[in-house]
Amino acid sequence: MEFTENHRFVVRRNYALSALDRKVFTSLYQPMVGAVSTALYPLLYHQLAEEQTGISPLESQRKLFLGLGLELNASGRQATVEAASRLEAVGLLQVYRHHNPLTEESIYEYILMRPLDAAEFFSNEHLSLLLRDKVGKSALLELREGFAIEPPPELARFVNREEATVHFSEIFRISPGLVEPELEAGWTESAVTKERASFQPQERIRHSEMMLRFPRGSANRVYVERLNRAPESMAQINYLAYKFNLEVPEICRLLDEDGLFRPDGTLIWDELQHRANLMYRQDRRRAEERERFIARSEERAPAPESEGAAGSSAASMLAIPERFQEEVTLARYNEMLRREPYTRMLARFFPGEVPDVFVRVFERIDLSYKLPEPVINVLIHYIFSLDRSQRLTSSFVDAIASNLLAKGIDTFEKAIQYVREQEKLNAALERKRRGEEPARAGSGSGGGQARNSSRRKPAMSVVKDTGPSEEVTPEEMERMLARARELKGNN
Repeated sequence: MEFTENHRFVVRRNYALSALDRKVFTSLYQPMVGAVSTALYPLLYHQLAEEQTGISPLESQRKLFLGLGLELNASGRQATVEAASRLEAVGLLQVYRHHNPLTEESIYEYILMRPLDAAEFFSNEHLSLLLRDKVGKSALLELREGFAIEPPPELARFVNREEATVHFSEIFRISPGLVEPELEAGWTESAVTKERASFQPQERIRHSEMMLRFPRGSANRVYVERLNRAPESMAQINYLAYKFNLEVPEICRLLDEDGLFRPDGTLIWDELQHRANLMYRQDRRRAEERERFIARSEERAPAPESEGAAGSSAASMLAIPERFQEEVTLARYNEMLRREPYTRMLARFFPGEVPDVFVRVFERIDLSYKLPEPVINVLIHYIFSLDRSQRLTSSFVDAIASNLLAKGIDTFEKAIQYVREQEKLNAALERKRRGEEPARAGSGSGGGQARNSSRRKPAMSVVKDTGPSEEVTPEEMERMLARARELKGNN
């Protein structure tokens, strides 16, 4: 007995049917909903005058039963419910029930929807398949061709199409000072009271998911269970979730608080919105504090000498390799080194596939050596920024990674400092090597000193024959030979 001819109803619509809408309804919707539903739709539509929109006066549902030629009994009520359900199924009707706990009276609200145009209808897979099941495939194609008018053949020769219309906002400007306070207050009040009608966000909070997460022992659970029969409240909750980026657990946490439901079980929208706003502000504050903490932890220690902010930031960044100088900025390149996985960074240095030798060696560095991703990225930058004459082998890369491990390089800043020291050492060796090359071409003591200084082992002292040469007499030569024969005989 919750739906009878004695209950009252109102009809709401915000459109007027055109000739094209009536053709679409008769040709496409009528075969799907049947005769009774086809009669119920215009009967509800004409509860308001043709030239009006809004909401109709309260009427008894007896008017609907008699208008459809149905009996005022159980079979008539069942036929009316089925007719309304068919209209709901194809998206032409929404039904809401308002309950007054004081008088125990229920009022039904019928919200009519405009029929889809032909293009939207045939792009909807559910409606197209339902109509195909009702009229057949050939009739469906014929109906579609009847609404799709082909352009004139002469138009195909005109290939260049340009817009000649200037937008209204580009011609006219609104002065920011001319605002009427009363009109502004009226717009604000209208936006708050009719918020759900102006925007319908995508449903992200479902009643079934809420019930799975809502505490069973909560005092508000009985009110939350009733939300399944309150579509407007669920629409408000979904709008709130979309507005403040809330998920199901956060909505359940809000609805579990005291003071959100009236004694009759209706939701206090203003209080819910206020608390959701507080939660949103708290989340933003936590996010800002988290970002500030991360930023402080990533800042380098100040240099001993007073330097500007630009100088200190530039000192903590690695130079862009020559191959990337036209693609990224300095800050972007260093952000890539700090944030991206080493696999993505390694792939940027190769136009095609990364060779297996590099894949295996860096996989061992990551999985076995447990070097952090930023340190591996700095290692990649270092080995590919070396002199082109340097031969890159797996043992060479592995030796550098082992050196990083031995020195305890585990952060991005320490890795940059390591690269700076290695670059200075390589530059010193290069200068020493360049100082050796001209000495080999010259002569004199300068060349000998350069050669001796470039040797790894210390120079050994050698006895040199610098005295005058003396001649040996035959008697002395005979004595030396006799002594040699004597020593040989003893041995």
